[in-house]
Amino acid sequence: MAAAAAAAARINFFLNPINPLNSKATTHLRTRLHFQPSRRRPRATSFCTRASATPLHDEAAASDPFVLTTPLYYVNAPPHLGSAYTTIAADAIARFQRLLGKKVIFITGTDEHGEKIATAAADSASTPAQHCDIISQSYISLWKNLDIAYDKFIRTTDPKHEAIVKEFYSRVLANGDIYRADYEGLYCVNCEEYKDEKELLDNNCCPTHLKPCVARKEDNYFFALSKYQKSLEETLAKNPNFVQPSFRLNEVQSWIRSGLRDFSISRALVDWGIPVPNDSKQTIYVWFDALLGYISALSEDTEQPDLERAVSSGWPASLHLIGKDILRFHAVYWPAMLMSAGLGLPKMVFGHGFLTKDGMKMGKSLGNTIEPNDLVHKFGSDAVRYFFLREVEFGNDGDYSEDRFINIVNAHLANSIGNLLNRTLGLLKKNCQSTLVVDSSIAAEGITFKDTVEKLVEKARVQYGNLSLASACEAVLEISNAGNLYMDERTPWSLFKQGGAASEAAAKDLVIILEAMRIIAVALSPVTPSLSWRIYGQLGYSKEQFDAATWSDTKWGGLKSGQVMAQPKPIFARIENPTEEQNGVEAPKKAVMKDKLPQAKRVVEA
Repeated sequence: MAAAAAAAARINFFLNPINPLNSKATTHLRTRLHFQPSRRRPRATSFCTRASATPLHDEAAASDPFVLTTPLYYVNAPPHLGSAYTTIAADAIARFQRLLGKKVIFITGTDEHGEKIATAAADSASTPAQHCDIISQSYISLWKNLDIAYDKFIRTTDPKHEAIVKEFYSRVLANGDIYRADYEGLYCVNCEEYKDEKELLDNNCCPTHLKPCVARKEDNYFFALSKYQKSLEETLAKNPNFVQPSFRLNEVQSWIRSGLRDFSISRALVDWGIPVPNDSKQTIYVWFDALLGYISALSEDTEQPDLERAVSSGWPASLHLIGKDILRFHAVYWPAMLMSAGLGLPKMVFGHGFLTKDGMKMGKSLGNTIEPNDLVHKFGSDAVRYFFLREVEFGNDGDYSEDRFINIVNAHLANSIGNLLNRTLGLLKKNCQSTLVVDSSIAAEGITFKDTVEKLVEKARVQYGNLSLASACEAVLEISNAGNLYMDERTPWSLFKQGGAASEAAAKDLVIILEAMRIIAVALSPVTPSLSWRIYGQLGYSKEQFDAATWSDTKWGGLKSGQVMAQPKPIFARIENPTEEQNGVEAPKKAVMKDKLPQAKRVVEA
């Protein structure tokens, strides 16, 4: 990515050797910067019916690690649903890449410096360090509840991170891209960013946080972003997949074409941060600090922190997964910073949409926020993961309503998938002592259902690789739908009653369906890892065998004659819909899991 631009930056870097102690390497300017006021309405939201990206697994050599990141979440408050959504999606992508046999480094973490953190700590009568410990732990706890299998969790208060940030800063300083200047402008405390007036709404309100920006005047250090305008334009022109979905690329190109302005990378009035290496009276601005977490996370805890060593452990990242509100920082500021330091650019920045509730923006003032832990405790991690990845077209905005959540989860996980497995195992127990009578490869000879499954598995693989997670879920669900149709058409319960050849055919039909269930378990495991393990366990496999499964295990033919299935046990709890009426009176507005364990809807057997 950005070979020409990155190469030019590296040449410039090597022609200007780094020596952080050499004050001549620093350009000190005293200027007064003003943005010319220009009022315009905020750009309308772009919509796209489909998000599609170049398959990530095709972009790098097989030996290269697949490094993906979530944002480092800001710890001014506990995790919210948007943070959970990003991380669920990242986890599904990471799990899929592991199934492909890739070495995956999945990075997440917390951004713990800045003015908002100090303010939040003061409001709770704690120190910033204590506040960060509590909130960071709340992320770790939620990720555990959501079955997030990350590889690295970086905190920006980690000493190894501070060392990497200071080394990176010194590189950029030695390259002549950091200077000192007075700045006066409108500042959004929530964004931690000075705003150009033309970006703002009426009354100088931030378009993201809808709160007025405050006038500030500071003596700061600045990064020479404007120097990299042409390089960024060339990078995006040569690498159109760098920003995804494609309509987000248009936004980024528009920002760059409008003219890039240097941005402040330090604060003189904020103590809670990493000290500027050449000026202990200032701290490094939160974005110039936090973005480096993607690299410092690659450092091993046993090593002395070193930028080059961290880079050699997996940089550049294969994918930055972010919310669209921080796209500018990741697709404009961050690439320019990397160019200045002579480091490679990430291969892709993917900006997903926002979540709403019942068609409305969520907010504390509206009283309609959704606490992700509450969702998990009420419905379970599989239901939460499946709904948001299946029902939100990845890249676009999405909406949550409890009724739709319950209906989708019940129909897909409890009825289509769970019930198919349960009734098939029930028939196998009743008629075959829970033992397979033939290899699945032999049972499916001449059966078109096998071809259908193979086509849908390939479709799911392609869609996962394209980051079309909803379409991948749909392809796997179609396998179970086809399985239910096959069962209804073949009526093995009737064939068993006929005995003889009909009974033998029925026994083969059960093997065919259970083989499809085995394939579903593997193919859906990036999205519903716990549910997939329960399916695998029902098929007589150990947890070790499930954990060792790869995408090649979606190939037909895994089940063998003589394999003994577990006793039938529903794998997913059907959720009682709170809007259903009981005895003519509307039920209380509280969804519950029936009997805690699944009670799949019975289909006439049988």
